[in-house]
Amino acid sequence: MDNGQNIAAQQASDDSRPLSVERIEAPAPNKTENRSLYKGREPIYPKRVSGTYRKIKSVSMVLMLAIYYGLPWLRWDRGPDLPNQAVLVDFPGRRFYFFFIEIWPHEVVYFTGLLVLAAVSLFLITSMFGRLWCGFACPQTVWTDLFLAVERRVEGDRNRRIKLAREPWSLSKLSKKLVKHSIWLLIAAGTGGAWIMYFHDAPMLFDSFLHLEAPTTAYVFFFIMTGFTYVFGGFAREQVCIYMCPWPRIQGAMVDEDTLIVTYDEQRGEPRGPHKKGDTWDGRGHCVSCRQCVAVCPMGIDIRDGLQLECIGCGLCVDACNNVMEKVDLPPNLINFDTDKNIESRHAGAASTLNVFRPRTYFYGGIIAVVGALMLYQLVTRVPLELNIQRDRNPLFVQLSNGDVRNGYTMKILNKTQDSRTYVLTHESELDLTMRLLGTEEQSQSLRVDVEPSSLEDVRVFLTGSPAERGSENLPVTFTVTDQESGAQAEYVSTFVGGLK
Repeated sequence: MDNGQNIAAQQASDDSRPLSVERIEAPAPNKTENRSLYKGREPIYPKRVSGTYRKIKSVSMVLMLAIYYGLPWLRWDRGPDLPNQAVLVDFPGRRFYFFFIEIWPHEVVYFTGLLVLAAVSLFLITSMFGRLWCGFACPQTVWTDLFLAVERRVEGDRNRRIKLAREPWSLSKLSKKLVKHSIWLLIAAGTGGAWIMYFHDAPMLFDSFLHLEAPTTAYVFFFIMTGFTYVFGGFAREQVCIYMCPWPRIQGAMVDEDTLIVTYDEQRGEPRGPHKKGDTWDGRGHCVSCRQCVAVCPMGIDIRDGLQLECIGCGLCVDACNNVMEKVDLPPNLINFDTDKNIESRHAGAASTLNVFRPRTYFYGGIIAVVGALMLYQLVTRVPLELNIQRDRNPLFVQLSNGDVRNGYTMKILNKTQDSRTYVLTHESELDLTMRLLGTEEQSQSLRVDVEPSSLEDVRVFLTGSPAERGSENLPVTFTVTDQESGAQAEYVSTFVGGLK
């Protein structure tokens, strides 16, 4: 009788005995046993795979990294005394430059519109193609792919990395770890360095940074971004997607039976099991239980268990399964980007179709179209001139010795152009009011104001009128500022207070 049979016989013998007090008593607790409610992270060692989606991911990674690292170095001529960096968030100058577009701090509507477009576009893409963003374009995915590429290059593919992790420390293991982490730190430092260059002129900052002459904030954010990149790309990896990112939990509301997601054709694949060359496929599914789909998954999940929160839709399991199907002479796409409705239709003998246009996609597309059209209209009709007026509150008015009433106004004229401009300031009201610039004695119906390029000019103006001509206590006054060169105008409606009780 073997060991297993001995154990089974002993268990049967014990079960045939009458119950006793000793058998129903709970065992004494082991005070030395340490129990934890938290399960430690099990490292994932994704296997390298070749195929269509791996190529797409590689191209996407190179493209995204090239844009991120290279964009601060692109130049864009805006004229003298203005930054010539194509994309720049200029905090000292209070501007955001994006090629030919210049956004001022008060134009928050454009940033709001961009955020709305980004969010709704993500909803639309998810409703149509699942987590396409997560699998191919998300910064966490891109940098994790880059860090994994370095890890494979230094330590080898999946089996070698697992073996190295289990080996005791040696000079060879230490040298590989040092090389890998050194390259990771260089990539992280490059990432942090590129980040701060979006807020300063890249060539100037690069030089001053190396000579320890850069602003303190540049070094602070450099180390913050370097640390985040090193930790998230090298260690946290899939934990960022599972525990830190809210999108996996939101996407469930965006996905339906017509969404194109990574799916396992269960009707075709089950029942699964190992297969030897020459064996028949009768009475069994096409899944050979090779677990290659699990081995290549950067999240460490089994897609055969269905759609899961952890799945980022990268398609690497599709490549791995297709490679196996090719070796066993079976049709590809046992695992594929498909919809649940398509799979059911195909097995029912009906034609499979991709139903991209449906109510929710029309809804998301409509929001994108409306917001995009509004932003485009704002940009096209945008006047490179703004006027803002603040009327004096203390005192509301001043009554002069001749009985006239005077109101004071602080005018802010914003010149958004790249050239110096001369503006003509006029006013219109029911009263015959005269206008005077602070520091002058000349009364006039119009004033000339010079404003430097891309600057805000504060002007103090006084309006004076006779109370006898006043039609009401608070009278509307429309101020107009006109660009003499282009004819562009900006208006602001304020009030003139007469002062009679």
